[in-house]
Amino acid sequence: MEITITAFGIAKDIFRTNALPIELEDNSSVDMLKQELERRFPELAKLKSYAIAVNETYAANDVLIKPADTVVIIPPVSGG
Repeated sequence: MEITITAFGIAKDIFRTNALPIELEDNSSVDMLKQELERRFPELAKLKSYAIAVNETYAANDVLIKPADTVVIIPPVSGG
């Protein structure tokens, strides 16, 4: 299945785009997506933390991704 990931902040810089199409196996989990992204973009693995949201909700690693899902990479944020 193909999904498009929306990226913000440093993730957008790492991907060099804010909309990254990616091919995943059917019934892929968020954890499988993270592994594939970190394989393709080793700089992503170096981030202290980042989150993935599926359909506007922070997603645990075991959440399964469907073709129509909205998937967003949320980079670490700093505040003051």
